[in-house]
Amino acid sequence: MDHPYASLPASAFWRTAVAGTEPDLPAAIHAPKFALTPDSRIATAGSCFAQHLGQALRRAGLEVLDAEPAPPGIAPGLAQRHGFGLYSGRYGNIYSVRQMVQLLAEVASGRPDPALVWTRRGRHHDALRPGLDPEGLDSAAEVLAIRRRHLARLRPMLARADVFVFTLGLTEAWQCRRSGRVFPSCPGVIAGRFDPDAHAFVNFSYPQVLEDLGRMRAALHGFNPQMRILLTVSPVPLTATAAGGHVLPATQYSKATLRAAAGDFAAAHGDADYFPAYEIVTNPAARGAFFADDLRQVTPEGVAAVMRAFLAAHGIAAGEGAGPAAEASDPVCEDAMLEAFQR
Repeated sequence: MDHPYASLPASAFWRTAVAGTEPDLPAAIHAPKFALTPDSRIATAGSCFAQHLGQALRRAGLEVLDAEPAPPGIAPGLAQRHGFGLYSGRYGNIYSVRQMVQLLAEVASGRPDPALVWTRRGRHHDALRPGLDPEGLDSAAEVLAIRRRHLARLRPMLARADVFVFTLGLTEAWQCRRSGRVFPSCPGVIAGRFDPDAHAFVNFSYPQVLEDLGRMRAALHGFNPQMRILLTVSPVPLTATAAGGHVLPATQYSKATLRAAAGDFAAAHGDADYFPAYEIVTNPAARGAFFADDLRQVTPEGVAAVMRAFLAAHGIAAGEGAGPAAEASDPVCEDAMLEAFQR
């Protein structure tokens, strides 16, 4: 019979494209809207899973911008713990689109909010990057001076970027009631003090995420009108939920919301694309093998599968040392600190 399904390729059917395949999906899972080339200048940001993508792109020989490289002589492990080399700026993990939008607005203004300095045991921390200086700093003035320098270095980096790669991580967040500023971690977990009168929980909805993606695009184009956007969704589940229910449906809500918003946004804009990293890791054909024993962290094999599909879709050689072990050095994740408070 003549109908639309009769002429579809094998990749359109679950039996041949998923159930009857190996979990390591081919490049055919993604048809890029725009190609990454050796001439592409790439900026990266997002949740902790995004760290893997930046590492793979660098190993493949692409130009991943770094506005704040580590000072000479610092050991790689120490540099990573202080936020160097994780992304294209030393902004730490950016779990929500709202947090990214607010950072871009701050870069444009160049003025940090003096109220966003937290203390812990007499030391001072940047509330928007609480984990990047584990020992804290001597004074609030020092925190603000370093943040002003951070913002100043991000501006020229964003102006140079041809492609902005952003990984959406969470819909749940904590924000300042006064300003609406979103934090990467709940006050009191890493630094600061939780105050229910000053801090509010928010769980961003699909319309809010979609609107924030539009605001992010407009802000990025304010730095470079030709910048293109590549979105992914982190497959890493929530460490904990503050929404009042079970963490499993809370995770599914968060990921479904982010996936739908990212896909619809990319479909609506010719300069935005979505890569299915989330789908590759959660692929049923993997039978859970792409998650570690804690069922949260992605295994080196899972990360490698994502990167092989991504690079192959763009026709990029993976580069030397791109096996599973190299693809998945442990990411730095503030939200993992919540497990310390589990009863």
